[in-house]
Amino acid sequence: MCRLILASGQVAVADIAAAAVDMSCGRTADHDNPTKAHVHGWGAVWREPGHGLRSHTDVRPLAESLHDSPLPETKTDFLAIHVRNATLESQRGPRFTHPLTRDDGWYFMHNGYLPTAYQRLGLPASEFDSREYFDHLVPHGANSLDPETALGKLDSLPPGGNSGNAIAVHPAGAYLVHWSAPGVATPVFFAMRRLRLPGVEIIASEVVPGLAPAPSWEPLPANTVEHFSFPEGV
Repeated sequence: MCRLILASGQVAVADIAAAAVDMSCGRTADHDNPTKAHVHGWGAVWREPGHGLRSHTDVRPLAESLHDSPLPETKTDFLAIHVRNATLESQRGPRFTHPLTRDDGWYFMHNGYLPTAYQRLGLPASEFDSREYFDHLVPHGANSLDPETALGKLDSLPPGGNSGNAIAVHPAGAYLVHWSAPGVATPVFFAMRRLRLPGVEIIASEVVPGLAPAPSWEPLPANTVEHFSFPEGV
């Protein structure tokens, strides 16, 4: 399982990266899942003014490798970070490190396990559930994500998974999906929280006191797709 954080607006990159480090190390893990640390790699996607989207991945723990990434020097109005604890030991390494990418310009980060998504693609078996979920959720060649359609696709999945929490990013905008299967065993782990500060909105898998005290965070409603539009030509 994984942790996600997204910031849109006047992004203090160092603060958001530090929050992701805290989550990856288990320092903020006030939830109902035995997994606390997320050390099987990490990735980020952000907007670089004048150059569009940029991304970075590393198979090392975030706390050990942040300094080797472009993030410390990055200035942006949108940043998403994913820190990973692989559900299956066989699914570790560069191929499985998020954000997943596609040749139509989409980037994708997932927290959860959806081993039946392959069935909606007509595949004989699952090879990597997050990749299959990506292709099921976001039609190839699309330049947007319709919230009602997206949630309908999740509701239609055969039983067996737990969460479809995800961040999908395209040059035209980003989407945060908050969805868990009915009766999920660890609802607190898959809850998401929103923090609104002057000039910036942050959504994260956990309350991060380093950004603001717990009362400042609000629960993100279940079955939600949030849209963050990007200015054209910027």
